[in-house]
Amino acid sequence: QVQLVESGGGLVQCGGSLRLSCAASGRTFSRYAMAWFRQAPGKEREFAAFITWSGGNTYYADSVKGQFTISRDNAKNTVNLQMNSLKHEEQAIYYCAADDMPYRDDLATTKVPARYEYWGQGTQVTVSS
Repeated sequence: QVQLVESGGGLVQCGGSLRLSCAASGRTFSRYAMAWFRQAPGKEREFAAFITWSGGNTYYADSVKGQFTISRDNAKNTVNLQMNSLKHEEQAIYYCAADDMPYRDDLATTKVPARYEYWGQGTQVTVSS
């Protein structure tokens, strides 16, 4: 059974930073690409960032390029999301997600939630204005 557990959310002021972490267990973490999505109240879940299984490539939503950085530590089975200069409208529940196929590097479907087989429970990020 694969488990993804996010942490690091909380309350931050506009312009502030947070670092989210996702701890994975239950299968060989290093074989699978990972992603972060977010969902604000009343809105659909949206893609934020993606990292290949090796960590060699990353991909970001246009809205967070230059602001968010995704990374992974395959030795520790964790994927992280460094978020800087946070805006009030980025307040949401942030989810990490694990790819459903090992060693898949294609970027064509990185934004599609259906690509990801496993999801964490989410961590709330609140940005005060």
